[in-house]
Amino acid sequence: MTEVLRSADRVPLLRRARWAVLDWWYAVVWQVRSLGPTTTDDYRTGDGQPVVVIPGVYETWHFMRPLMDALHDRGHPVHVLPVLRHNLRPVPESSDEVMGYLREHDLREVLVLAHSKGGLIGKYAMTRLDDHARIDRMVAVSTPFGGSGWARLAPVRHLRAFRATDPVLAALARELDANARITSVYGVFDTLIPEGSELAGATNVRLPVGGHFRILGDARTRSAVLSAADPGVAAPDRDPA
Repeated sequence: MTEVLRSADRVPLLRRARWAVLDWWYAVVWQVRSLGPTTTDDYRTGDGQPVVVIPGVYETWHFMRPLMDALHDRGHPVHVLPVLRHNLRPVPESSDEVMGYLREHDLREVLVLAHSKGGLIGKYAMTRLDDHARIDRMVAVSTPFGGSGWARLAPVRHLRAFRATDPVLAALARELDANARITSVYGVFDTLIPEGSELAGATNVRLPVGGHFRILGDARTRSAVLSAADPGVAAPDRDPA
């Protein structure tokens, strides 16, 4: 059992249950908010390093808006890929869509901002498809780099793909060189990834936050993402959400 699991086990059961309820409520709220008027064009302005957003499974890019807003306010042009829809396709196919977008828009020195499955897509693109080094680095929030124990119980194929023994995920785990360019941000308790998101050789940032989705809206996550995006630039002081 990993240290992350031991740390999660020390979180009282009632607190974990409360975090789980809040986590799913957060997911429902952002599914509704995805129907709002905000468009992708609102984020493409800025002179900073370009950011490409890759959300998790069943998510649209709207789930990432709290972090997108923070990066865009800092001057980063932020790009999303509506073609991913709710991100149900296999990791290699989605990674190919990401690289196609980078080539089409001639984006270079890209910072990938990913959540959950998005981090696997980002790492696959970095290690298998990025022949011209368009991707500089990645910040991944709550990504199952080592798989999820819940995946073996999943009723559908695109969720069972998160097993540690899945061929794509297992192959990604053997790709160690790219890890130094990845910042993995995760909480002390993850509703969907009991093993946690620690990645060997990466910059690992574990936050005192519970949940798989609501971590995206936490002020401490925003600070961690901003620090990874712009090393040396102080993140704004905000009270934890």
